[in-house]
Amino acid sequence: MPSGHIHDMKEVREIAERNIRELLDLALKIFHKDRELARRYVDMAFRIAMKTRTRIPKEYKRLVCRKCRNLLIPGVNCRVRLQPRREPHVVVTCLNCGRMVRYLIKRRRKSS
Repeated sequence: MPSGHIHDMKEVREIAERNIRELLDLALKIFHKDRELARRYVDMAFRIAMKTRTRIPKEYKRLVCRKCRNLLIPGVNCRVRLQPRREPHVVVTCLNCGRMVRYLIKRRRKSS
């Protein structure tokens, strides 16, 4: 395989990551005006990520339901609950499809 191919792929992934961020930012801005358009922007961003095998940034990944690909806006279309039992965690429930995601809360260690 020519060495130029790897360089080109890096470039493609950089462009893809930039486009993904732009699409997800647009989706967040337009969500309250047109939810369907916001959902399409999210879908386009995920398709770009899949085609180019690029990771979606963590800060955006947590804002999107993996089942129905809707933006998760607390109080609008998702429910956020704190669960102190066993391991403390946050439960985010999508109100469109019912999918639940748990995020563990790491406790800070007391320094002695």
